[in-house]
Amino acid sequence: MNERKRQSEEIQNSGIEKIAGFLSKDGIAVSAGGNVEDLTSRGYGTLKNKKLTLSFYEALFLQSKELLEVYEEGSHQALIFQELLHRFENVDENIWVRYLIYRDLRSRGYVVREGFGLGIDFRVYERGEYGKATAAYLIRGIQEGKPVSVKELAQVLKQVHSLKKKMVLAVINRRGEIVYYTISNLTMKKQ
Repeated sequence: MNERKRQSEEIQNSGIEKIAGFLSKDGIAVSAGGNVEDLTSRGYGTLKNKKLTLSFYEALFLQSKELLEVYEEGSHQALIFQELLHRFENVDENIWVRYLIYRDLRSRGYVVREGFGLGIDFRVYERGEYGKATAAYLIRGIQEGKPVSVKELAQVLKQVHSLKKKMVLAVINRRGEIVYYTISNLTMKKQ
């Protein structure tokens, strides 16, 4: 508990002020302002036409850190975390898994960005490398008890290696704990 409190205080003392966002079909829309530039420089959201759009898991993370209040258009009542999560689950059935992985990686100091298809959930940048280098790791989230075929993993791994990146499986157990496994090719040689 003390670790979470420390992380929350760390983010709150980082200079980011609480911002307001509005539900949209693509995520949470945040109007332009000083905080938008600060958020984008820290690897949050996608800036388009002077509007920042936060992904669902980014919004949940920032709301859990008390840095974001989310409203429906025309409403003056901010949505609480559970309401927001329920709304997002209607759009993305895996939002809870993505949020847990995102929260864990962010709490470890990594900048985490949206994956770009290919079965990849996230791109993860080495600490201090965001904006300077490309993502070092590509993360695929897997829930314990939900099977994934070896063929599917092999295809994803092949694509990841063609990009010269490291593939990491983030396996979430039933208690919500995450274990990370680096995946590489297995080659067998005849002797």
